[in-house]
Amino acid sequence: MKIEVKVDAACGETTLVIHTNKVTDEIQNLVRRLAQDAPQVLVGFRDEEAVILAQEDILRVFAEGGKVFAETADGRFSLRLRLYELEERLDGKRFVRISNSEIVNLHWIRGFDLSFAGTICVRMKNGFVTYVSRRYVAKIKQVLGL
Repeated sequence: MKIEVKVDAACGETTLVIHTNKVTDEIQNLVRRLAQDAPQVLVGFRDEEAVILAQEDILRVFAEGGKVFAETADGRFSLRLRLYELEERLDGKRFVRISNSEIVNLHWIRGFDLSFAGTICVRMKNGFVTYVSRRYVAKIKQVLGL
């Protein structure tokens, strides 16, 4: 993707134009992110307490038992959003979806084990181990530049 910024003193309002040969998921995600006015706040619930969660503190977001949770160093928090809504809110440079039920923070990953045939093992810095589903292997390899 090529990015170009032109400064024009006569310009009254900043205008962003995207030139593309087709509208892809990447373009749609970019437009959605650019259209967001304010930073998206995530609120997690534990016991009777609502806590604002900073994205850099979230290790992973996952679905389990019909509910969605965010895992941080401080523990597990219940979220009132669906995974696809969280995928839109979370920073795409920091978070990547690895399965239908899990999104991980790339900054909290210790490493990847590629020795498993057809899948990738993800080792988190807190010792947790998870796996990339076959459906998302190509996407992860693209993110990693493999």
